[in-house]
Amino acid sequence: MAETHAVLNVPSVSCNHCKMAIEKAVGAMGGVGQVDVDVAEKTVTVDFDGAAVTLDSIEETVADAGYEVAGRHVFGA
Repeated sequence: MAETHAVLNVPSVSCNHCKMAIEKAVGAMGGVGQVDVDVAEKTVTVDFDGAAVTLDSIEETVADAGYEVAGRHVFGA
C-alpha cells in the first residue's frame, strides 16, 4: 500500500457531531486507513492508499456530508 497522508482544511467543522459525521463517512471508504477530525483546528487528517482511493473522492465525501473543503496539504503522494 502506497500510503498518502493529507490534512484538509474544513472551516465549517464546529462540533462533535461534525467530527463523527465526517469520520464515519470518510472512514467507510475503501482505501482509507485512518481519519481524524480536529474540531478546534478545523482539520480532517486522513491516511489513505492512493492506488485505491483519490483525494478528490475523499473531498467529495466530506462535501456530501455537508462540509466544504477549503484547502489541502498532502504528504507522501
